[in-house]
Order: sequence, then structure tokens, then C-alpha cells
Amino acid sequence: MQSGQELTMRTIREVLRLGFTGNLSLRDIARSLRVTHPTVQKYLFAAKNANLTWEQIVIMNDEQLRQVIAPRQPAEPTRPMPDCAYIHQELKKPGVTFALLWQEYKESNPDGYQDTQFRNIYHKFANTLRISLRQVHKFGDALFVDYAGQTVPIYDRITGAISEAQIFVAVLGASNYTYAEATADQTLASWIGSHVRTFTYFKGVPSKIVCDNLKSGVTSPCRYEPDLNPTYADMAAHYGTFILPARVRHPKDKAKVESGVLVVERWILAALRNRKFFSLGQLNEAIRELLIRLNGRPFQKLPGSRESVFKEHELPLLKQLPAYPYEYAQWKKARVNIDYHIELEGHYYSVPYQFIHQDVDVRSTAHTVEVLRNNQRIASHARNHDRGRFTTIHEHMPKSHQHFLEWTPTRIIAQSKKIGIKTGELVEFILSSRKYPEQGYRTCLGIIRLAKAYSPQRLEGACQRALVIGGHSYKSVHAILKAGLDKQPLVQKMVQLTINHNNIRGGEYFTNQHPN
Repeated sequence: MQSGQELTMRTIREVLRLGFTGNLSLRDIARSLRVTHPTVQKYLFAAKNANLTWEQIVIMNDEQLRQVIAPRQPAEPTRPMPDCAYIHQELKKPGVTFALLWQEYKESNPDGYQDTQFRNIYHKFANTLRISLRQVHKFGDALFVDYAGQTVPIYDRITGAISEAQIFVAVLGASNYTYAEATADQTLASWIGSHVRTFTYFKGVPSKIVCDNLKSGVTSPCRYEPDLNPTYADMAAHYGTFILPARVRHPKDKAKVESGVLVVERWILAALRNRKFFSLGQLNEAIRELLIRLNGRPFQKLPGSRESVFKEHELPLLKQLPAYPYEYAQWKKARVNIDYHIELEGHYYSVPYQFIHQDVDVRSTAHTVEVLRNNQRIASHARNHDRGRFTTIHEHMPKSHQHFLEWTPTRIIAQSKKIGIKTGELVEFILSSRKYPEQGYRTCLGIIRLAKAYSPQRLEGACQRALVIGGHSYKSVHAILKAGLDKQPLVQKMVQLTINHNNIRGGEYFTNQHPN
């Protein structure tokens, strides 16, 4: 559980979104986001006390929102914290009271908390132990999702190789209406794609999604938000629902989906056990046919079937699908380089130069790349998969370089010439050959920094060899140094190489256009 002081602004915004638009209880919000009930109450109270509306919150950046609902308080002198876990266990013992435990605490910590504060600290801790999930499945309320334990083999027609298809299962809590499909793996992309197709199959969206603590969905490797995968949360927000992870060692939280998985294994996977499949499409076509049968089977002890109960009671209470399905997006942190570009999978995208050296969030789909700062979009680009290339918007460039940027082409060239003539020539060539000089900053500064690792003399020799062989990149120079080729005799061919290209400007360009 995160305390109120540790929440990221992304999580605080999700608390407010669910509180203002989700019509959820405070405990459901707390469970969904893995925070404490008092923390949820604190931020919702602060927002409502400030008379904020959700429409106002959406257009505020992170710093503006923080100032309203979570202003930074001056640090108070630290005091020894009571050991709440110890207190909780000791209170179970006969004759042990709060008064006795506080007296023992004060004897060991004379500057510690007084009796009332001591009790309050413990009660806040104890409240986190009492959060429970009510097992009441109302129509349109909950969707339970997980992967089946069984897999289905897929055969390659040419090689005969076998891959194991994973079986995704989704069950609506009230009607037990079931969806299942096969995916190649359990990666985040497959997990999100299965949810999108599930909502399409149900023709609506439930209020919440209850999932197991699957790594691709809940436990994210993202360093800046480890509790809920940001892509999963992004998808839930797109559909107007929220994620409620099942608790560890609480089997009742997962009973519905585990029962649904068992039904799918018995009535679908068992029926397919003697069939041979050569593609996921072929397997999913067979699963869809058996799903119709499964959902149409009459209940043994209740009137109707999964399908009839779903259509009559559950479907009318599902939320409407959005105008367009969710497009899979990945999130990452990035820092804006001195060339006012961020890197994504080897390609460089520009942002307004004012954000140089600042941390930003990058949201990327198959078609677009968005850069956000304090939850405000500052740049948007079409996705480009060409590694080592730049996508630059002219308006992102500074109008003048020499006065306010840390580095300029002239300064970089001058710095490289201090190492040696050939280093200066290589750096000058790299900057001259770019459409915008800033696109060569990373390469040139990387080359210059190699002097610290290998010495200026070796770097000068490596740059001389790079110029001869046409290795005008950081990787080429680094490879020469790493292999020790700079120490070997260089046989130069006496050939004057003349290059005519519109993007190659020459050293005088930087002297005239970008004086120090």
C-alpha cells in the first residue's frame, strides 16, 4: 500500500477520476489503486473542499493540481515511529493495553509521540488490515479475467515446430457470460488486445475489471509506477472502467474467474483435445463456435442460460463502448537531450527546446508518439521506426542558439579541436552533414567524451582512422578505440575525396551563423 505522501501525480489523478466519475465507494477506489482508504478520502476531500470539478482537474497540469490538493508542507522534526506490527501482535495477549504499550514506548523513546498520537498512528495502520472485498456480483458490475492453466499446441505446416497458444478467459460476474480466445503469449500487448476484443464481444463495458496479479497487467517493470501497469490503466480509462487486482492469498477474490477457467477447460479445450491446429486464427474460430454452445447451455438449477441472462439483465447495464477501440500504447520515461530530442527505440523526436534536460512521459502507439510534461502534451509525432534518424518540427527549434543554449555548433567544434586537428575535422564534418546541426550534438559530444576513457591522444588517432575509412559516427570511433586499431599504423590512400551535398555546409557556416 502507498501512503498519501508517496503517491505519484498519475495515481492522484486516477483517485480523482474514479471519485468524480466512477460512482465508486472509497474502499473500491483504494483497492483498485493499491492505496489506503484514508488516502483516497484525503485527496477527494481536498478536491471537493477546493470546489474543483472534474472538467477543471483535466486541464490542470501536475504542479497546479498539487498546489491545490497536496501543497508541500514544511518538514516536521522526525520522531521515533511506533512499531505498529509489534503493537498489533501484543494487543492480542491477555492483560496488554494501549496504556502499557505506550508507557513502554515512551520509556525507550522519551521524545516520542504522546498517547493520543500513538493511538492514532496504530489505528491508521490497523485500518489497512481491515479492507475487504464484498463478494456481491451485481449486473454490469464486474468482469473477471485470467489465463487458463492449459495451453493448446499450434503446429507449423513447414517445419513441424510446435508453439503453445495461451487461453485468455473473461467471465461477467452476475450472468457468468463467458469469452475466451487464444493468443500467442501472455505479453502486455496480448493482454490488452484480449481485453479490447472482450469488450467488443460483450458489446459493452462493466464497471470494474477484477484480475489476478499477472505481471503484464498489475506488476509493472516501470520504475516510476510499479503498482499498476500504466498501459493497463490507460486502457481502463479509455473504456471508463477501473482495475481491481485480486488480493494475494485471497482465493475468494478470484473464485469467479477460476470457475470460468474450469468451465472453458472442460467444455472447450477438452472438446478440442484431438484436433490439430496450424494457426491461431484456426484455433480461435473453433473456440468461437464452442463459446456459442457454452453460453447457450441451460443452467442445471436456475432458469435460462448464460446468454439469456446476459441479454436480459446484464447487457442493458453495461456501459456503452467508446467511439473507437483502444489503441495499444506503451509508456516510458525519457529525458530531453541538449538537442531538444527524446529517444524512442533508436529514433529521435523533437520537443520544444524550453524542455531541455527535463524528464517527460512518452506515450507511443503503432502510429503516434506523444510527449507529456506534468500530464500536458508538449509534442506529438507520427511514429517512425528508422533507427538513428530524427523527426524534427521546425517550431521546436530555438530562434537563436548562441545566447541561451548550453552548447552551440561553434563551441562543440572548438572543444573538439582542443583534443586534436582530426577530432575537430570529424566533429565539423558530422555537424555539417546534418539537416539541423543539433541532430549531430549527441554523436559529437559522445565522441569528445571518449577522450576521458581512452586519452586525447588515442581519440585523435581513432578520429584520423575514422575519417579515412568513412566511419563518421560515435559507434565507429568507439569500435576503433575498443579494438585498439588507433595504435596500428594507418595506410592512407592519397585520394582527394570531394563530396557535393546540400546539407554539407563547411566550418565557415558555423563561424558566420553561430558566433560565440
